Amino acid sequence: MNTVCLSGRLKGAYDRTMVEIKNLTKYYGTHPAVQDISFTVGDHEVLGFLGPNGAGKSTTMNMITGCLPSTAGTVLVDGYDIAKDPMEAKRRIGYLPELPPVYPDMRVRDYLMFAAGLKKVPRNDRKKQVDKAMERLRITDVQKRVIGNLSKGYRQRVGFAQALLGSPKILILDEPTVGLDPKQVMEVRRLIQDLAKEHTIIFSTHILAEVTAVCERVVIINKGRIRAVDTIANLENSVGGNLQLRMKIEGDPAKVTELLRSVEGVLSVDEMEFESVGVNAYTVSVTSDEIRKPLMTKLIAEDCMVLEINSVRSSLEDVFIKLTDTTAKQDREAAFEELGKEMDAQREAEEAAKKAETAGDDTAAAETADPEKEADD
Repeated sequence: MNTVCLSGRLKGAYDRTMVEIKNLTKYYGTHPAVQDISFTVGDHEVLGFLGPNGAGKSTTMNMITGCLPSTAGTVLVDGYDIAKDPMEAKRRIGYLPELPPVYPDMRVRDYLMFAAGLKKVPRNDRKKQVDKAMERLRITDVQKRVIGNLSKGYRQRVGFAQALLGSPKILILDEPTVGLDPKQVMEVRRLIQDLAKEHTIIFSTHILAEVTAVCERVVIINKGRIRAVDTIANLENSVGGNLQLRMKIEGDPAKVTELLRSVEGVLSVDEMEFESVGVNAYTVSVTSDEIRKPLMTKLIAEDCMVLEINSVRSSLEDVFIKLTDTTAKQDREAAFEELGKEMDAQREAEEAAKKAETAGDDTAAAETADPEKEADD
């Protein structure tokens, strides 16, 4: 399937490009984990990096941050190549991996001071940055506790605080809300929106609600390949297909269905659901939103009361399912094609073996017949 990249509306919307990925590829042996992906992230943009588990998100994050070498392709961070100039590139990155890189035997403040030292934060500025990070992540009250004794949610927040140290221009957040309760998830969402004022953020997740809440533009990846790059609004519009109306109507279902189908511009009545006695909900595919008025007029004229009418729009979830389902179908087709090739090869091999066996029998028979003929002579 070709990558969906529709409007390019955000092109030029940001002052500069902070992260540029070009033809990035990673193989584990002969297995392609990430295949030839390319995208850019603008200054102060929050980009959602979306995909199902095993899609290649974490592998991509590790390559962007220089934790994992790529097989091919380039990563430019604020203009610096992560492979050729890793120190300058990494100095601009704050990274929260899927598993927070914390030392369980250390206390929270001690760990953050240690991390600030590793990031070469000036000694006279470390305490201030650590205090600010702890305040932002609301972990000041546990600063003297041993990290290993904290809950998973608190350890996640300690890892997040570590990513903020050094005032990096770019934050790479891989599944930052894993292990957090609903209240903490809301706090992290607000924090990400606030951090976007100072940082460029790549936010990786498989939770669609997270992306919708904090991102405007998304990259959808599956099976190591990019399937879509665009704004959420444009993606939802791109795969929406025909407009659908959701209508709650009082009246005989057979009569209502017939009336709906008789209105010009109605493509189909896709489904009907029982709402209450005498009232049913209908999903109606139409050519445009302008069909509302003739529908209402027709139904009311026939004593069918319209109680509610709403437009049904595609969601990011619909986009995601459509893209990944198509990919799964392609994978199945490819698997069947490969199986067919294997079966053809096996059949050809068996036929060749039979021919060789038949030829061998004929030769043996001829060799056996010759001595007998000589004896008769």
